[in-house]
Amino acid sequence: MLNKYPLWKYLIVLFVITIGLVYAAPNLFAPDPALQITGENSAQVIDEAILSRATRALEEAGIEHFDELIDENGRNALIRLRSAEQQLTAQARVQRALGDGFIIALNLAPTTPSWLSALGAQPMKLGLDLSGGVHFKLEVDVEAATERRQEYYLNAVKRALREKRIRGMVSMDKQGRVVARFRSESQREEARSLIAENHPELTLERLDEGDNFSVRAAMTEQTRSEIADYAVSQNLTTIRNRVNELGVSEPLVQRQGKNRIVVELPGIQDTAEAKRILGKVANLEFRLVANMDAPASDKQQFEYRSADRAGMKEWLERDVIITGERVSNAQASFDQNGRPNVQISLDSEGGSLMSRATRNNVKRRMGVLFIERKYRTRYEQQADGTEVAVKIPYDERKLLTAPVIQSALGAQFQITGLDSPLESSELALMLRAGALAAPISFVEERTIGPSLGAENIRLGVKSVQYGLALVVLFMVLYYRVFGVFAVVALSFNLVLLLAFMSLLGATLTLPGIAGIVLTVGMAVDANVLIFSRIREEIRDGRSPQMAIHSGYDAALSTILDANITTLIVAVILYAVGTGPIKGFAVTLSVGIVTSMFTAIVGTRAMVNLFYGGRKVKSLAIGGPKS
Repeated sequence: MLNKYPLWKYLIVLFVITIGLVYAAPNLFAPDPALQITGENSAQVIDEAILSRATRALEEAGIEHFDELIDENGRNALIRLRSAEQQLTAQARVQRALGDGFIIALNLAPTTPSWLSALGAQPMKLGLDLSGGVHFKLEVDVEAATERRQEYYLNAVKRALREKRIRGMVSMDKQGRVVARFRSESQREEARSLIAENHPELTLERLDEGDNFSVRAAMTEQTRSEIADYAVSQNLTTIRNRVNELGVSEPLVQRQGKNRIVVELPGIQDTAEAKRILGKVANLEFRLVANMDAPASDKQQFEYRSADRAGMKEWLERDVIITGERVSNAQASFDQNGRPNVQISLDSEGGSLMSRATRNNVKRRMGVLFIERKYRTRYEQQADGTEVAVKIPYDERKLLTAPVIQSALGAQFQITGLDSPLESSELALMLRAGALAAPISFVEERTIGPSLGAENIRLGVKSVQYGLALVVLFMVLYYRVFGVFAVVALSFNLVLLLAFMSLLGATLTLPGIAGIVLTVGMAVDANVLIFSRIREEIRDGRSPQMAIHSGYDAALSTILDANITTLIVAVILYAVGTGPIKGFAVTLSVGIVTSMFTAIVGTRAMVNLFYGGRKVKSLAIGGPKS
């Protein structure tokens, strides 16, 4: 029988539409503005006392809040606010109340009903130009990179002289220049030749001071400039890797000026986690535990980081075997006793250096030094009576572990002494993404303004509504009942489009909204082709049922050709485009797929239900009557 679907086809259409309604529904529930409280250290626990201090600070400031809660792991606390305009003020108040050691981040708390969340239904992420994103401006401490290189030259010169058995005193002056003093001129000349051979980038200057014969090694301005440029470039690469680890869609990471990096993370909700991961200056240094009779100038004392060794300290040699920059891969794991550790893989040079150092020092202990950049906050009174928070950076250096070297280590080994699986996972991520070549600081953090984001969303929704209204008016007036079928299918097309975007975790931006508006216009193209073909069949004298059947069959190949070529263009846009272009391409691609389903299968199902199996003398499709 013409124009009759079997029951299973109707059930498939009904099933797809139901799934679309379920997974598009979370987009109807707007999130609440909120503050998220997280410890700077992943092992730090947020308890009721900390949450109480935060809420008390908000109450004293007259900021309305509700539904305060701590997650089951005790890592984060969330405080929902009544007004998005008070987020920044609330953030400053809570940060002042809690002090250093906590990250107070702006957040958007979901309001999706639990039954939808249980089904895995989540709202679409909104891009930075709409809401829910974060903008960071980071400043690279190039002076710290220069100081680190100066320290490297100091240790390298000491090591080279020691290996060649050239006796002398090596130190660093206030300008960061390496100064080596000797008792004889011949020793100085031998040392000078050795330094020039190993480090041709340094300028060497002879100094005579009484009975001392000295040589001073200094970096040229070109070398300093190269170090600064390398630090920014390396940090740019590392931050890109860390953003990839966060799994953010359509991020922007780019250099700005001489020593700044701009990071935009659209659609991200956990801004506290983003700040901790991006700004974490977590590097490692592997050093031998110093002999107690070694000169004080050749060793440094460090305290253990883990709580179970509080107060215990070790003396480590100043010479560094390798740093975290030599780590090629790192994975969090557990040892045979169930304690968290990190499995380390070194690059070829790192493996060679580690093997050489441990081969000659079996039965000695090796310390793993954890270096972390932290900040102390000082509040300064301004002339106008306002207080400004000033961040003062400092490096915290603590030992993770200091095991006995049982045999020569190679390119693979493990780090123990970590407090929790969360800490091991975070350290592994830091090392895997790459060490920062220099510390960075957050000089600017902002989210898109609530009023601007709301205005963008309002205008975007209005453009979709206007486009949809004009299409509905045209289709109903021109195609009558068949136009109503097309309008219903178009409505379901938008539902399916939102559902697929939500399931894919895509980020909706202003270009994405433009893609939706374009999809609204394109979605009815297929129906226009079909309905026009049905009209032609009726003009040729076909019966209404045969006209419907022939119209859908004859127009199918044309519809497929047109949509496939458009889909190819969308794929090319996604492959070669940047963030906003990719957002447009994703929306357009999904819209093409859903519109083909609703325009061909959806409208055919409605037409079959309305006309199929009946004796029809004419069709309400406009044009000539049959």
